[in-house]
Amino acid sequence: MGDCCGRDDYQATFTDRFARQMARRFRTRGLTRVEERLVGFLTERGIEGATVLEIGGGVGEIQIELLRRGAASATNLEISTNYEDEARLLLEHAGLTGRVSRRFLDIAVAPDDVEPADLVVLHRVVCCYPDYERLLAAAGSHARRLLVLSHPPRNGMTRVALWCENALRRLRRNDFRAFVHSPSVMVDVLTAQGLTPRYRHHGLAWDVVGFER
Repeated sequence: MGDCCGRDDYQATFTDRFARQMARRFRTRGLTRVEERLVGFLTERGIEGATVLEIGGGVGEIQIELLRRGAASATNLEISTNYEDEARLLLEHAGLTGRVSRRFLDIAVAPDDVEPADLVVLHRVVCCYPDYERLLAAAGSHARRLLVLSHPPRNGMTRVALWCENALRRLRRNDFRAFVHSPSVMVDVLTAQGLTPRYRHHGLAWDVVGFER
């Protein structure tokens, strides 16, 4: 998890209430536009029978959609345990119980404890991790075919917004921090793992980058 915070701070930030909100939104509205871009990049390149590794997948809505659209199985890696009840209910409702393995593991710390997958997904994850180069190197090394990630655009608006959020966390004595990492360095880390950028979308709140091996 890097040096900024411990597991308890992730738990305090990504609470069971937050998990319920994410699950409710997915049930009523489906994927967000950003999530559709992530899934779209992968499905356009063929996911039939593919294995999925999602790092920080929360309640698992992206995994569910990929399985519905042809992927064979998925593994979710989490640090916070607060997503589990809602994730289980979503899988049961979708009839996909048994096709998703949910594990509590930090791939940047223990990359050898995770099997590679055809598709790797990181949605709203890199901005939550201080040692992003280590995280992305581990993620990239586990992608057999495709990797797609989202991250905040590096501009004045997002820097101010995250500064305010982090200041509020300091007042609450929560050591969790959000980051706006260098997009060019993120691409360089993943290309060093043998991946080539094939897709880029620049949004107001989230950028999406897709890679292919």
